Amino acid sequence: MIKVDISNVWGQLSLPDLLAIEKEIAAAHATLADGTGDGNDFLGWLKLPVAKETPEMLRIRAAAEHIRQNSDVFVVVGIGGSYLGPRAAIELMQGCNHNIGKGKGNPQIFFAGNGLSTRAWNELMRLLEGKDFSLAVISKSGTTTEPAIAFRGLKWMLERKYGTDGAKKRIYAITDPCKGALRQMATEEGWETFVIPPDAGGRYSVLTAVGLLPMAVAGIDIRKVMAGAYEAKETYDNLRSLENPVWLYTGIRNLLYRSGKCIEILESFEPGFKMMGGWWQQLFGESEGKDGKGIFPVTAEFTADLHSLGQMIQQGERNIFETMIRFDAPQQKMTVGSDAKNLDGLNYLAGKTLDFVDEKAYLGTLAAHVDGGVPVITMDMGELNDEKLGEMFYFFELCCGVSAYILGVNPFNQPGVEFYKRNMFQLLGKPGYEV
Repeated sequence: MIKVDISNVWGQLSLPDLLAIEKEIAAAHATLADGTGDGNDFLGWLKLPVAKETPEMLRIRAAAEHIRQNSDVFVVVGIGGSYLGPRAAIELMQGCNHNIGKGKGNPQIFFAGNGLSTRAWNELMRLLEGKDFSLAVISKSGTTTEPAIAFRGLKWMLERKYGTDGAKKRIYAITDPCKGALRQMATEEGWETFVIPPDAGGRYSVLTAVGLLPMAVAGIDIRKVMAGAYEAKETYDNLRSLENPVWLYTGIRNLLYRSGKCIEILESFEPGFKMMGGWWQQLFGESEGKDGKGIFPVTAEFTADLHSLGQMIQQGERNIFETMIRFDAPQQKMTVGSDAKNLDGLNYLAGKTLDFVDEKAYLGTLAAHVDGGVPVITMDMGELNDEKLGEMFYFFELCCGVSAYILGVNPFNQPGVEFYKRNMFQLLGKPGYEV
């Protein structure tokens, strides 16, 4: 179980505050579990974790193995929840530089369709030059502008390189089971397809083929990921008290919001966590930020960002709180050596391991920020492995659903996202969007 430590918020809050909000937490959790709240037609993610491997998972693993054997590169085309989850999983488990030295048998994995930058597109073209590649296109509709443009270009490249029939064997569509432009294209072209359940929104879809296929191609054991998520479901769904870390986290963050702390910074001392922070940022930002409400989600990488955001956190406006993520130290150690001249003055650390130094940096940062008036929630995740990855995904999804209902908003819609699209379509002259 994930351990949530709230001992460093008591300068801002009190135990009676937490006990007073307990009934709200219980009601919000019940609303989510019973499906009686707004957006209850998008609760399919609650049932995704399963104890036994499903036929869909078997097909995903078979497709992943085929991709691994015939491709130097696997391109994942999607935006928002269709790319943040799988990228977060791969970088957390394998590091930011996971693509270096890879090829057939263990392909490089790149992400496209998450922006409109020509420079990024040109870079991808250079990376694909001379490489065998396959792709997954992820979209419920198939008409979202950014991934649709990228997919059109990549599909043309595949057909030019392998011919029409050869390209069909290298395209995998992850989409709605029945409707939408992508479903129609996949049916007409004969691509292998996987399903995004209609009752699971994009930002809650990481435990579907959306996340599982890229993870499997990367060599992550999706059976263990799902086992971790299932164990999380059994634990966090059924424990209805403040002993549940979901309750502690959601209760404290909403109490801090009510006390004027309107910005949450999610931090880890692991560079590979950065995209997980991005996934969390979309999950909470798109779920809670509506009706003039919401905690603004920000992510930071420590210790690197202590040399950039650290000053603002320490002495800036006191409208923030922090959630610090910690993992057990890895088994493989790095030990600081000694130097005869000691010009850098580091001999006092000689013989110490790097994780020992990291732990002291964490404790020093925690003490400094608390002394500076910033409430800090800490989460001890334990050992980082495939099971823990699944647990973390489900934990934060459940936290988000409960927290949004405490806040009094629908966790599963995103009406504000459509405003920029409407303006863009008008400027582009898309039919039906004329001024």
